[in-house]
Amino acid sequence: MTTSLERSDEVVRDGGLATWAPSITPPIGVDLAGRQELACSFRLLAATGFSENIAGHITWAPSDDGSMWVNPWGLWWDEVKASDLCRVDADGHVIEGVWDVTPAIHIHTELHRRRPDARVVVHNHPYHVSVLAAAGVLPEIVHQTGSMFDGDLKFVHEYSGEVDSAELAIALAEQIGDSSTVILASHGVIVTGPTIREATYRAASIDRVCRLAYDLLVMGREPLPIAAGIRVGMKKSLLERGTDVFWAGAVRKLLRTDPDVLL
Repeated sequence: MTTSLERSDEVVRDGGLATWAPSITPPIGVDLAGRQELACSFRLLAATGFSENIAGHITWAPSDDGSMWVNPWGLWWDEVKASDLCRVDADGHVIEGVWDVTPAIHIHTELHRRRPDARVVVHNHPYHVSVLAAAGVLPEIVHQTGSMFDGDLKFVHEYSGEVDSAELAIALAEQIGDSSTVILASHGVIVTGPTIREATYRAASIDRVCRLAYDLLVMGREPLPIAAGIRVGMKKSLLERGTDVFWAGAVRKLLRTDPDVLL
């Protein structure tokens, strides 16, 4: 008799919209412009504990002209409004907006320059990501939701302090390569995505992935294996089917308490 684990090793699940697509899903209730979506992303991730007070950026490059929208220096993520956002050129110079942007923006400019697929780049220092980053540990996928990161996780060991120049950012971007989620040793995490919605969903999920992995390490237990074929199907379902539903629900909740985010 085969065990359930032996059977699961043989299973290949397609997943995603090809398996099932909803005929209708609950809407946000309001149409959002791109800058409003980006402002919502800051507030949503702040509410999950993803941001470390004044640290970090989210950038959105909606076109191919090299420019991107980003949060200004001096505002915490949980107070960003759409009108606060700055637009910088490909070299990080502010070309629209009333606030300043730190040199750490080069982490983003160099990734956008090298990665046309990375329209959105999210960087900060969530707690459990930072714990594993300090230990030099890449989290294992120990739960089905972690499957959204299957094949996409990478650990960058090099740490040189604050990334405050294009030269340092170029070296970091080269190490990141085409990975969509990278844990930076003694630092934090970078998540990239093709849209604000997907990048926000992935960023909102990575710290829980790290927390689950950390808790299992503390327990001294090995995680039960999740077969590769199952992870592939789960990844498709989570990203293809879950992204818009996650986003709509999170924004509906946000707008009930923080409608000023759209201003």
